[in-house]
Amino acid sequence: VQLQASGGGLVQAGGSLRLSCAASGRSFRDWDMGWFRQAPGKEREFVAAMRYSGGTTRYAESVKGRFIISRDNAKNMVYLQMNSLKLDDTAVYYCAATSRVALSGLSVSSSYHYWGQGTEVTVSS
Repeated sequence: VQLQASGGGLVQAGGSLRLSCAASGRSFRDWDMGWFRQAPGKEREFVAAMRYSGGTTRYAESVKGRFIISRDNAKNMVYLQMNSLKLDDTAVYYCAATSRVALSGLSVSSSYHYWGQGTEVTVSS
């Protein structure tokens, strides 16, 4: 599986961005997908994840109610709609894929086998 994230950029606080992640390879519909981020000087942290079926999602507390993860299995795409962006959302965002892990593993970076190259999001005041 190869992952290509895009859609990052510079946005003012309170604005919105939609990140996209294009997946290539076998059986995208069998993969659980996640978004993680890493801010300068900080460790990578979980943002959101969606089960392979699309029926279950998980969000970090810091983004609940503002971010929405979605996927289109027909297009091998996963998205992260980010609304009401805050300065603290500034980071490089990574999409990641893994095969049908336990629900508790969806928010754990070590559960993911494949990673995209990252797309940078900068939120300005």
